[in-house]
Amino acid sequence: MDRDFHLKAFQEQADAFRRAVLQAGPDAPVSTCPGWDVRRMTGHLARVYARVRASLRSGPGDARPDVPDAPADFDALLSWWDELRAEVVSDLSTMDPDRRVWAFFADATPTGWARRVAHETAIHRLDAEIALGQAHDLVFDPELAADGIDEMLTVLLPLGDWSSAGHDGTVLYHAADAGRAWLVTYRPGERPETGAPTGAGLETGATVAGTADAVYRRVWGRPSSASITGDAALAGVAAGR
Repeated sequence: MDRDFHLKAFQEQADAFRRAVLQAGPDAPVSTCPGWDVRRMTGHLARVYARVRASLRSGPGDARPDVPDAPADFDALLSWWDELRAEVVSDLSTMDPDRRVWAFFADATPTGWARRVAHETAIHRLDAEIALGQAHDLVFDPELAADGIDEMLTVLLPLGDWSSAGHDGTVLYHAADAGRAWLVTYRPGERPETGAPTGAGLETGATVAGTADAVYRRVWGRPSSASITGDAALAGVAAGR
């Protein structure tokens, strides 16, 4: 996937997120983010955009950018969200896609940030639709959903400190309609490794299978119709990160 694919997805998901939060209202609870309401979720996403904007304007060796608190007033918050979104779109559209910038993940480029902001927005769009009671009408495009599964399993899952983790075994993720599969290998005290499953008769500790939409939701810890066989606790490690 290239920057333009993710930039288009970002704009589509942001449009849908904005419509949903306006319909739900600022005080609607967000069941998929315990303790949050729509106002807090919108503030969180606005601050993500603020960090993306600052990161795109930073160098790879700079410190992690600080971002301001979100406005408490919902109208002011939504205006800030709109402003930040427009600036992120502008920066992502005009910058050298391969320029090295600050990031907390390996692909520290505008291309990497376009992918990150697209999926952050898509998942919170899902949260907003759930808060609105319309999540049953949402089915993510298989290509976008499979890309989101890949980002979670290959980029985000290995981040952080795994030195005290005791997970041991393998999990196969299969998104049938996208024709893609991933094998995650856990070893105690080590970062998980994700690759393509190989060989016939592969034995795994757990399998998560379904449409790309369902597996995408599952790896992000959202309600999902994906089927889980084998060690459910091992299959849930990614969703718990």
